[in-house]
Amino acid sequence: MICVEGDPATHVFVLVEGLAKIMSATADGHELTLALRGNGDLVGELAGETTGHRNATMRAIGTVRALIVPYDEFSSFLDAHPGAGKAYRHVVARRWNDADSKLRSHPVTNGAHRLAIVLLDLATRYGSQTGQEVHIAVPLSQEELASLAGASRATVTRALSNWRRRGIIRTGQRDLTITALDDLRKIAGHQT
Repeated sequence: MICVEGDPATHVFVLVEGLAKIMSATADGHELTLALRGNGDLVGELAGETTGHRNATMRAIGTVRALIVPYDEFSSFLDAHPGAGKAYRHVVARRWNDADSKLRSHPVTNGAHRLAIVLLDLATRYGSQTGQEVHIAVPLSQEELASLAGASRATVTRALSNWRRRGIIRTGQRDLTITALDDLRKIAGHQT
């Protein structure tokens, strides 16, 4: 654990190397995976502005190196450097836009469609391509993929099984390779 939901938010993290899951617990104790953050990402910056307490837990996936900056120093730096402040606002606006788009898509898409979008995003951000195949080097469980897609685990299990049969993906233990990228893009509704 790098930080825990509910702890005081005294500093922000700049991820220098590695990958981390951003998670939150539901009222009934279930753990939701909200996002993944990696190299160059800023984490924990909003809690200092709002509640003063962490609104999510950050757990490392493997080795993570991070720059830890006290919140007051981070805020002062942004005030003193307009270019950094502008870049920060851009990151925050992009995250809000992504969250808004995700919420708006839920009523008009199904879980398999949203899972395809998540896999394409993971492929873009963390995948390594060899020919037409893209290996996603992020060890996520089906439960975590379901959480990221806003779908049930059963929906994810069915979709992955269907796509394996059709030759769109190949899976192993927390390992996934997209073998037919154009087919997955069509499922996601992306133009090829």
